[in-house]
Amino acid sequence: MLLCGVQSASVQSQSLATERAEFDYFSANRGMIRNGVQAVLMCNGLFTSNRTLAQVFEQELAYLNNPVGGVKGGNYKVRNETQSVSVGGGKDGTKITAAFREGVGCVVMAPNQSLEDIERLPRLSLAEPDRPMSETPWPQGDKIIEETLDSQIDVELLQSASDWAFDRPTPEQDTLSLLVVHKGKLIHERYAQGITVQTKTRTWSTAKSIAASLIGMLVETGKLALDQPLDIEWLPKLLADKKDPRDKITLRNLLHMSSGLYPVDSFGMEYATGSGLSYWAGASSSVGARRRGMVRDPGAFWDYENYDTLLAVHAMRNALGDDYHQFGYRELLHKIGMHNTLMSVDRFGDFILSSQVYTNARDLARFGLLYQQAGRWRGEQLISPDWIEFSTTPAPASAVRNHDYGAQWWLVPDNIIGVPKTAYSTAGNRGQFVIVVPSHDLVIVRRGLDYGKQGFSRWDLTREVLKAFPNIQSTE
Repeated sequence: MLLCGVQSASVQSQSLATERAEFDYFSANRGMIRNGVQAVLMCNGLFTSNRTLAQVFEQELAYLNNPVGGVKGGNYKVRNETQSVSVGGGKDGTKITAAFREGVGCVVMAPNQSLEDIERLPRLSLAEPDRPMSETPWPQGDKIIEETLDSQIDVELLQSASDWAFDRPTPEQDTLSLLVVHKGKLIHERYAQGITVQTKTRTWSTAKSIAASLIGMLVETGKLALDQPLDIEWLPKLLADKKDPRDKITLRNLLHMSSGLYPVDSFGMEYATGSGLSYWAGASSSVGARRRGMVRDPGAFWDYENYDTLLAVHAMRNALGDDYHQFGYRELLHKIGMHNTLMSVDRFGDFILSSQVYTNARDLARFGLLYQQAGRWRGEQLISPDWIEFSTTPAPASAVRNHDYGAQWWLVPDNIIGVPKTAYSTAGNRGQFVIVVPSHDLVIVRRGLDYGKQGFSRWDLTREVLKAFPNIQSTE
């Protein structure tokens, strides 16, 4: 018999509770993920966004509480010859390396991989535009033809809205760019110092809306179905004579963030388990997404999980087969001029379309304009109006959140006033927003590198921009 001392039941209970509160059994994971976050952000900042090391530390890494080292050096290594960054090792925990690969941006490597493995990481050859973007008129290209503004637009109030976005009361709200598109015309464009039209930054979860668009195209052609069992091999595999309860999960459930699967990215575990290991530490995004057990009925509970999106992306890969890596570029992104956009992959070649897309503000404006035009681009219906309606209809389980979530798009909550209820938005960490206001033929793009408490309100921004359209009748 094992004796652990004599304690009363209540004292023993208190002792166990204290132990749980004081000891972090995931501390090793958190340290590894911390190094991985820095490695990926540094790598993409330097080699995808082409920013300086000083800019990366000042803005990209402001997001981290305790970055490793500083501009003058530290326990990290930048290798220009291999376009890679390694962070950590020794007293700073497990070393993590991320390496830039053509066509996908930076790929995070497993802790046990060496620099010799870089050449075996995925890369992608992307088609070039038919003619230079600088010579192609907006919105297909980047050539802006000066036009007289609609007389109903108040230029001073539009500038005031821009100032509101850039002149924030806290340095934690760091606006990089603001674009306003009205009736397809780019009527306002502004960038922070050090940011240009070409600067690519991470979309974070704005990528989820891009993923949902690609999935919607496959639903429209019948390659995927919203309400049929998913073609997914769940892990761990059950015995052959046992039916897996996760087979009840549908694509609709995943897009609604209500799969019913065990939460690994919420409740304080965002940087300890789950997708954090595939985002930042080299684990497989597909394997991790499929290795969760069911804890609730599908559709019953809203829980924001990156792996729900990545499960849908896994279903997309199953549906596309060998066309998986080219489909999104050929059928959507490049058709609407998004040639500055890179969809990143993990080291196994799976798109991390829940977060890791690098692009510039104009490409996101094109994406928003596609939706503002009801899915049509240059006479071709790319996204079905039915899919847009589905995307912007509140998910049933979001009722407890004032119906603020559709299918990988955010909606105007019931308790928000002064914003048209038909408006909707992407939303990514650190302030990445593409806001579509159909009632005013309007698209607003705000890119940021917010940190700390953040708190930048896309709906407050929408209200400010709408003040510049006082005489334009809403179609709502």
